[in-house]
Amino acid sequence: MDSYDAISKLFLKEQLEAKQVYKGEESIGRRALKRILITTRLDAMLAEIRETMVYKAPPELGALWSKFEEMWQRIVKEQEEAHAEELRLAQIASWRRRKRIAEAKSKIAWVSAVIFVVLWAVGLMWLTTKSATMRMSLGH
Repeated sequence: MDSYDAISKLFLKEQLEAKQVYKGEESIGRRALKRILITTRLDAMLAEIRETMVYKAPPELGALWSKFEEMWQRIVKEQEEAHAEELRLAQIASWRRRKRIAEAKSKIAWVSAVIFVVLWAVGLMWLTTKSATMRMSLGH
């Protein structure tokens, strides 16, 4: 079961990576063959597990495979819900982070504009004062 789970996780990783831009050196054909081999191995392992549970389990366990399959489906569903919730929370955190960055950029733009206007006004006053001082010194 642990081996099946490990190979299953590898297959899920391959599927997730397929939805992103691939920058590795493996060809598409090699990656396709790898996926086929993984699914074939998973199917064989599952058949072996099912056979073991159906034919080699002690009779007092009853319909072990049916119980196992039902519990497995329940756990898979719970995990899918947990992954969806985790993804939703990550998206919310990302949205909030982008919003904070946008707000910071907006505040920086406003502060920069105010500083520019203040410096411009101070510069004009300085030039006006300097001009008046020069006129007085020239006798105008």
